[in-house]
Amino acid sequence: MDVSSRDNKLIKEWRRLAADARFRRKTGAFAIEGARLCADAALSGARLSAVMVTLHAKEQYADLLAPLFATDAPVYIISDALSAYMSETASPQGVFAIGKCTDATLTVSANGRYLALEDVQDPTNMGTVIRTAEAMGVDGLLLSDGCCDLYNPKVLRGSMGGVFRLPTLTVFDMAQAVEDWQAQGLCVFACVVDSDAEKLTDVTFADGAVCLIGNEGNGLRPQTIAACQRRLTIPMAGRAESLNASMAAGIVLWELTRGRATAKEG
Repeated sequence: MDVSSRDNKLIKEWRRLAADARFRRKTGAFAIEGARLCADAALSGARLSAVMVTLHAKEQYADLLAPLFATDAPVYIISDALSAYMSETASPQGVFAIGKCTDATLTVSANGRYLALEDVQDPTNMGTVIRTAEAMGVDGLLLSDGCCDLYNPKVLRGSMGGVFRLPTLTVFDMAQAVEDWQAQGLCVFACVVDSDAEKLTDVTFADGAVCLIGNEGNGLRPQTIAACQRRLTIPMAGRAESLNASMAAGIVLWELTRGRATAKEG
């Protein structure tokens, strides 16, 4: 099926999904762009409802896109001009898709290790955290409802498809969720900028742990910190007062999962 008009309903839908978080939430759908990301979505089991490619892309990325074409999603051939119109990049690859958002994929276990994010707003930070969390092998990502949309195009690109694979759960009251997790037997750590808190390098993590990272500008909410059993901080030299949220999350993730690896080796 060929599509060449900007006024085509499918093209309008894709562009609106790429730009409007409220429309994504309303429709339960998202837009993705790029050969590898679209292929990753298919390989990861994302439910795709439409695939749009240029003839050039179909030939150039034939092997990479094989899993994409093997899905039940209809494939539409679009012109190079339409690809340039839809793309958010200067040199589009000519591969686009619409997918269906998944429901929560995570049940918190008493012996799991998790990273939790509260009100992280920057989609680039979110994408980086998801990519790192998947690489480090945590059991899941816990999110407050104040975090940015997981299906924001920048999150999807930054996560390198991790959004489709890393188990996630969104909670609507983080302080209450902390209390519930602790009641399950998990030890919950608030990551804070405070010299009186435990140093991350002095903490030994065991199975059954949650580490919380807060908003880029304000950190964790006071009530969330108060609900946590323990507070930890990343020791820093020089005049730096804090770290970027995604950098802090990466350091915490390394320590959180390194302890598990050491325990297994022993």
